[in-house]
Amino acid sequence: MYPHAVSSILLARSGKAAIRGRLLPTAARRLYSSVTENDNVEPIRGLDLGVAHSKLLLRTVSAVRSNSELRTLGVAEGETRKMNMCQAVNDAMRHALTTDETSVVFGEDVAFGGVFRCSVGLADDFGRERIFNTPLTEQGIAGFAIGLASMGHTAIAEIQFADYIFPAFDQIVNEAAKYRYRSGNQFNVGGLTIRTPCSAVGHGGHYHSQSPEAFFAHVPGLKVLMPRSPVQAKGLLLAAIRDPNPTIVFEPKILYRSAVEQVPVDEYELPLSKAEVLKTGKDVTVVGYGSQIYALENAIQMIERDMPGVTCELIDLRTILPYDAETVAESVNKTGRLVVAHEAPRTQGFAAELAAEIQERCFLRLESPIQRVCGLFIPHPLVYERFYMPCAVRTYEAIKNSLSY
Repeated sequence: MYPHAVSSILLARSGKAAIRGRLLPTAARRLYSSVTENDNVEPIRGLDLGVAHSKLLLRTVSAVRSNSELRTLGVAEGETRKMNMCQAVNDAMRHALTTDETSVVFGEDVAFGGVFRCSVGLADDFGRERIFNTPLTEQGIAGFAIGLASMGHTAIAEIQFADYIFPAFDQIVNEAAKYRYRSGNQFNVGGLTIRTPCSAVGHGGHYHSQSPEAFFAHVPGLKVLMPRSPVQAKGLLLAAIRDPNPTIVFEPKILYRSAVEQVPVDEYELPLSKAEVLKTGKDVTVVGYGSQIYALENAIQMIERDMPGVTCELIDLRTILPYDAETVAESVNKTGRLVVAHEAPRTQGFAAELAAEIQERCFLRLESPIQRVCGLFIPHPLVYERFYMPCAVRTYEAIKNSLSY
């Protein structure tokens, strides 16, 4: 691991001097850090990290059968198929195209399956009049999608990477989000859904790793969501496509192949604007969304191992706008503590909005300051991505700080 980089981070944390290329003395630095490659150090100690070992995924048919949300939707007892998140997204679009003749899918390279293969096979099955490529112009994609939706079609547009959604920002924010309002509800673009791969993947650098959800969470008239798994991706995407409001679906691309579940074959829609309590607990509430959920799961496992008797409540927000403050507040009123995490930078990030809202709702019940575990306030780095990421160890530290306040 890069010695000068480690030294710089330890220097920033300790406030003590360090010589380039030399680590600080052990007594002057933390005994554990997110910068290490050794999985046997504190507090990891051999714990299997990441989505591949997650207990949150519905890997078996019996897990699907026992899932309360899927049972409520009436699909838990039906046929399931093993899918990764990419296949689940494809399946959701396939259902939408089958049941709605006005629906079309378009974007850069989607006709041959897209760079992540999420639309593979759709052009063969539904025709190139409904599944087609666009020029490399994000502003044009969004503008065309708005026009199509305004004429009553269901427009499912793909922005190839969330990092490149910014040329379309004006179209989304000033046109799509305001279309219904400025016409006095005479016209709308509720049939518009924009899909876009987002977040870190390990080698994307500053142009293929960003999480720009907070930019759009500031805009009335939009819905914004980010799924964590194949089951969630299918149900949330179908709900987004059929919701009567323009919706942006941010899909963590690192989960396209790594997250695998038994997914109900029948169509179903998961509720938008409703968080899911993934694990109940009594001492601290931990909230996240998207791929960050798995880092939070690992942090909770380490805390509950190292602090016997402590239990943590884990909540997947799922929808970022509008978000389910009621479920989070109910949990914090019980636990008295809150830790919020996301990959996007901490400054002006969505965690700040959630922290402010919960502080207003739960002030007299809070036992410690609300903790935020987020990306650093720098462009998303390439070789130093591990320093940037709000990993399980950084979350572990935040939970400990909250519990020991």
